Parts: sequence; C-alpha cells; structure tokens
Amino acid sequence: MERAESKPHVETAEDRARAGYNRLSNALLVASGVAMLLNLYLIFIYAPLDATQGQVYRALFVHVPLAWISFLAFGITFVGSVMYLWKGSRRWDALALSSAEIGVLFTTLVLVTGVFWAKPIWGTWWQWEPRLTTTLILWLIYVAYLMVRSYAPNPRQGARYAAVIGIIGLIDVPIVYFSVEWWRSVHFPHVVGPLADEGTLPASMRSVLMFSLITFTLLFAYLLRERLALKRTEDALKDLRDTVESKQ
Repeated sequence: MERAESKPHVETAEDRARAGYNRLSNALLVASGVAMLLNLYLIFIYAPLDATQGQVYRALFVHVPLAWISFLAFGITFVGSVMYLWKGSRRWDALALSSAEIGVLFTTLVLVTGVFWAKPIWGTWWQWEPRLTTTLILWLIYVAYLMVRSYAPNPRQGARYAAVIGIIGLIDVPIVYFSVEWWRSVHFPHVVGPLADEGTLPASMRSVLMFSLITFTLLFAYLLRERLALKRTEDALKDLRDTVESKQ
C-alpha cells in the first residue's frame, strides 16, 4: 500500500493574524517584565529617601500608577459599553468586560496600598475622607458591573445591564480625581496631572514615578490582550456547545 502524501499546510490570513497577535503579546510580556525589574531598582535604590515620610513614601510609586490604571481601565469599559449598546457587537462587550475585570483588580490594589500607606502616616488604617470614600464607591460600582453579568437571566441581557452601569460608573472617576480639590481632605495633594503643583516632587522622584506609570501601563496592555484572547476562546466554546446541544 502506497503511503498517502500529506498536503503542505498553506498559511492563511487567520494564521498570520494569530502569529502577529502572539508576537505582540510576547513583546508586551517581555517589555513589561524588564520594565518592572528596572522599576523595582528605581523605586528602592535610585529614588532618594523622603525627609518627612521616610521609606514608607515609596508606596507612592506603586499606589499612583495603580490608580492611573484603574481610571484607564474604566475609561475603556465606558467606551466598550457605549459601542456595545450602539453596535451590539460581542467584541465591544468583550473589551468592556475584560477591562472592567482588570480595573476591579487594580482598584482593589489601590485600596490595599492606600491602607498600608495610611497607617504609618495618619495613624489609622482607614479614614472616611473624600478620596478614599469615592475610590471605594468606584470599586463597588464596577463590582456591581461584574455581578450583574453573573446573575442576569441570560448573557445578552446581563451584557446590556452591565453596559449601562459601565457608562454611568465613569462619572465617579473625575469625582475621585478632583475630590482633594473639591473637599477639605487629609489626603496627599496631586503629584502628577494638570492639578499637580510644579514643585510637589523633586525631579528624581518625578522621573521614577513617570517610569512607573509607563511600566504599569505596559502591564495593563499585556493583561488586557490576554484577557481578550481568553474571552474569545470562552465565546467560541460556548457557541460550539450551543451548536452541539441544538443538534441533539
């Protein structure tokens, strides 16, 4: 019996797109990993000691980037939610959901790092001051976003309800940012952004903080791409399961 010759694999556009996607994801992983290692060196070795807070102020270089990423994540959730309600595409819903999950994670870390920073400075783990309170409200809004999706009667309805929460919830982001300006607060003033004073941080500390912001942004980009890839796999498996069940 003659052995059947195997046909050569012809690379399709889908194969090329998948390969490009994997290369970019790997590049983001390597870049964020290298940047994170360098960031640790800058935070604990390069950055000078603060004359007032001592070593504990180094939490700034993690706490502020975490807050920035939470704002960015919920901004993307807002865009994805608006586009989903407008277009009805599952891709936009997947973007909104993936970004919201990462946003909840980073907001949780914002609250945790804030608590550990507050204890040695304020003498207490928590104060119901405007910045902390509005950040907690932001966390609760997006936890509600995820819960609505989980407990809705069907996925499509849950996606629509969650999209509404994702749109309305963004209102709290500027409230969190401007809270230290609008109300009297014991919270530290802005160190970056349009409302930050020029001399709030020395140049060396500011450069470390900016590098940390870039590092966490790279990490967020990698996590978002991986979560989107996982969501597409979940949707494909669900479609396959529904097809099989419909034929039985």
